[in-house]
Amino acid sequence: MLDNMPRGTICIEDLEIGMMRNLRKVVTDRDIELFAEVSTDRNPVHLDDAYAQDTIFQGRIAHGMLTAGLISAVIGEQLPGHGTVYLGQSLKFMAPVRPGDTVEAVVKVTAIDHARRRVTLETHCAVGDTVVLKGEALVLAPSRKFD
Repeated sequence: MLDNMPRGTICIEDLEIGMMRNLRKVVTDRDIELFAEVSTDRNPVHLDDAYAQDTIFQGRIAHGMLTAGLISAVIGEQLPGHGTVYLGQSLKFMAPVRPGDTVEAVVKVTAIDHARRRVTLETHCAVGDTVVLKGEALVLAPSRKFD
């Protein structure tokens, strides 16, 4: 990981609209191979250079869900952090991530429902200036009152 912000917990009582956290990670061949093994998604567009060269991507790409997992890392480790429970996530894949790309995953608080401990988060990943994934997450945030 590069420039990963401090890990831990921000309780719902301390969250504010507009709070943001991020992480950056270089996606490696090993990451792609491990994700293929764990997920059992061995689509050759991710693993086979010759096959991938003849696709619309003209080369190998990382699994979209590998990239989305970086959003999960920000949510579970930073904002809100430890103790957060995912309730939902929308994703729109905008561009491919290739081996060697540095992906920045960004999460921003857009709404807080204190009564239900629900937090809505704008989520996106980018490689340089290119947004490769965007979406929205709904999470159950940790609280000092209940945890």
